[in-house]
Amino acid sequence: MKLTWMEDNPTQKSGVAWGVPWAKGKLNREDSLVLQKETGELVRIQSWPTAYWPDGSIKWTGQAAVIDGISAKSYELKVTANKTKNEDMSVKDSHQTIEIDTGNMTCVLHKKGKTLIKSLTMNGVEKGKEGKLIAVTERRTVKGNESIRSTQQHDGEIISVEVEQVGPVRTVVKVEGEHTPSDPSAKMPFIVRLYLYAETETIRIVHTFLYDGDAENHFIKGLGIEISPSITGEAWNRHVHVTGDTGVYSEPAQLVQTRRFKGANGLYKKQIDGEILQEELESSLKAHVIENAIWNDFKVVQDSATHYKFVKRTNDGYSWIDSLHGKRSRGVMYAGGETGGIAAGIKDFWQKHPSALEVNKLSTDEAKMTLWFWSPDGEIMDFRHYSEHTHVTSAYEGFDEMRATPKGIANTSEAYLKCYTEAPAHQELEQLTTDWQAPPLLVCEPEYYYETEATGVWSLPNYQNPAKANLEKQLDAAFTYYKKEIDQRSWYGYWNYGDVMHTYDAVRHQWNYDMGGFAWQNTELVPNLWLWYSFFRTGRKDIFKMAEAMTRHTSEVDQYHLGEYAGLGSRHNVSHWGCGCKEARISMAGLHKYYYFLTTDERTRDLLEDVRDAEQATVNLDPMREFFPKDEHPTHARVGPDWAAFCSNWFSEWERTEDKKYRDKLMTGMNDLKQLPFRLLSGPTFGFDPKTSHLHHLGDGNSGGYHMVIAFGAPQVWMEMAHVMKDEEWKDMLVEFGQFYLYSDAEKREKSEGILSDEKFHWPMFAAGMGAYAAAKKQDSEMARKTWNLLLNKETSHTPLPIETEVVSGWTEIEEIPWITTNTISQWCLNTITALELIGDCLPELDEEK
Repeated sequence: MKLTWMEDNPTQKSGVAWGVPWAKGKLNREDSLVLQKETGELVRIQSWPTAYWPDGSIKWTGQAAVIDGISAKSYELKVTANKTKNEDMSVKDSHQTIEIDTGNMTCVLHKKGKTLIKSLTMNGVEKGKEGKLIAVTERRTVKGNESIRSTQQHDGEIISVEVEQVGPVRTVVKVEGEHTPSDPSAKMPFIVRLYLYAETETIRIVHTFLYDGDAENHFIKGLGIEISPSITGEAWNRHVHVTGDTGVYSEPAQLVQTRRFKGANGLYKKQIDGEILQEELESSLKAHVIENAIWNDFKVVQDSATHYKFVKRTNDGYSWIDSLHGKRSRGVMYAGGETGGIAAGIKDFWQKHPSALEVNKLSTDEAKMTLWFWSPDGEIMDFRHYSEHTHVTSAYEGFDEMRATPKGIANTSEAYLKCYTEAPAHQELEQLTTDWQAPPLLVCEPEYYYETEATGVWSLPNYQNPAKANLEKQLDAAFTYYKKEIDQRSWYGYWNYGDVMHTYDAVRHQWNYDMGGFAWQNTELVPNLWLWYSFFRTGRKDIFKMAEAMTRHTSEVDQYHLGEYAGLGSRHNVSHWGCGCKEARISMAGLHKYYYFLTTDERTRDLLEDVRDAEQATVNLDPMREFFPKDEHPTHARVGPDWAAFCSNWFSEWERTEDKKYRDKLMTGMNDLKQLPFRLLSGPTFGFDPKTSHLHHLGDGNSGGYHMVIAFGAPQVWMEMAHVMKDEEWKDMLVEFGQFYLYSDAEKREKSEGILSDEKFHWPMFAAGMGAYAAAKKQDSEMARKTWNLLLNKETSHTPLPIETEVVSGWTEIEEIPWITTNTISQWCLNTITALELIGDCLPELDEEK
């Protein structure tokens, strides 16, 4: 298969990991893979399976390679019967430490205690030491009219360290632990992975923070990673470089320019360019230089999505002074001296503000660098809910119950450290920044993804057919609007980046950010799937970037990872965790698995594992508790979105691990439905036993509309099940469901003996994908016509075409679509992509007046 770079090819030697799908039967377990440049040169790789087809052949693989800075623009990944065995990286796992030698750098990790990175060395020379995880909490007390705030740092305590993967190209180490404030009930667990690649000097860090505190009293002021770089030389040869909006800005600890020696005979220009002054300073110049102030502390703070500042001070206890201000720092800092130093960077630095990079005590032997995922210069992390009440009737919040707890949510960030034996030139630091902010990723061509049939049901774009080209234009307009809207509305920040809003308010020219269930989207009606299918069919990097951010956010912040709701997610709300509905539909694996398969990201793999048994949590929190009080059944489940979400979780676990227990869970529910007169149209609510996975029939036409069945990713997982499991009756049940949605009210009543009618089948556009499936299987042009009408007629689609913006003047000039809701756009795009694949040949000319 052909592989190309999603972004530009890496500018320096880089460790790269990526995933690819395989058609059924194409890759067997005994096969090997080789990576070949377009020149024919082979590149050493490490490969492993990440998913399987039911026949035992491999469905997805992950690969890792080290790519040099003069990399090819394209590669071929080939299957070979010749087993290749390369020597693994050197990893020494002892009782107290783990030592990893990349060939260019040696990293020693502690397995217990509060210091994770014991040392980083190159050629036996120490470059850094004492790397640890830190958190800062704030305590608030009020005495009369006096408000007192105090902060305290808590170093992370290591609980376990595991070498997860070791091979010839890369080593992955997983670390778990927690920060424990003085109040033991307010623990802050963490999961950190360190990635090291052969013959490189870089550590990639994936940091996950879990919240396990009391939102009313537990305030977090800072969160980050600290390391002590080994910096040598005179103060004037110790530098800090930071990347700004475009270039690099440098400052020394001590200027060589003085009042008398302006320019310092050309040395000042070299110094500010970041060069080490090799020659000894002339005595009269030196006498003046050593009188200059020594600046020990520097930091760049991104306090909003549109502002950062670079400040410095001489020492603790003295004032910070402004150096410069900018809009969006690219989040890389180097601190070093005469024998090199360390560069540190945070991915999505400005997008996930308030973030910061800081160096302290630069001129001393006790220098420290801190990568702040949440900068103490910002406000506290405020997990308190926005209201003391729920607002069910007026603002579409889920239940009267107040379950607005953040206990158990998480956030994942990515960071980098790189050791240097000499200071990098500005151009090199620029290149490093490019690679860290847009990590190199090899991807397949859309046609290849399509041919493997491993990524669901979607269509390749067709611009030759005028009607199809017109629809492609609408799909592009929908994505482009949200891409711009993220920036226009500044949907950024540590806890917000990756999510979008639910419903627009054209009167205020503002989204309903303050109105209960109409604020943050939280995966409602599966925008994640819309974006991932859009990426597969186009290969566009801007779509990937948005899908990546949404996956990172929704799989962490909108989902519970510990506590009573573990495995479930929170429905849409003003607070991401604010709604009383905690359900499997929000956290289901199908929303996030493609990011894992494409990038091999182990944190996302953890999340897929976390939800494999999410149905167990419904025993304590019945999703249908309002309509079906406790009865003889342990809990209840709608065939969709509840059971469909369980299907997504089980299917993901089965394809990744081949554990037949999860296949059997799927088959249990499928067989239960097959026994009923209305099959998939039964219920839609059932009694459910998580221990046995059985669905118990409660009658038909009961509480829970059929639009809820198909609007949350059920068609996507059910079609994938049908394709993989080759169950003809299941396929027929999908056809029946899609066909039924296309019937008139009279036909529905006739087919169901009066039990089912239009009043149970709201939002028919949501079922267009199912209708397309039915029309394709039946080869029925009249069904296809009715399906396209659901998508093209604005009365049923609620998506007036063409999708166009208009400019209005409010507090600023705003570009808006007055009728927009993320629910309808997500479903319209997803169903259109599916319909173009299944019944594209029946597409009528697009009538923009409908």
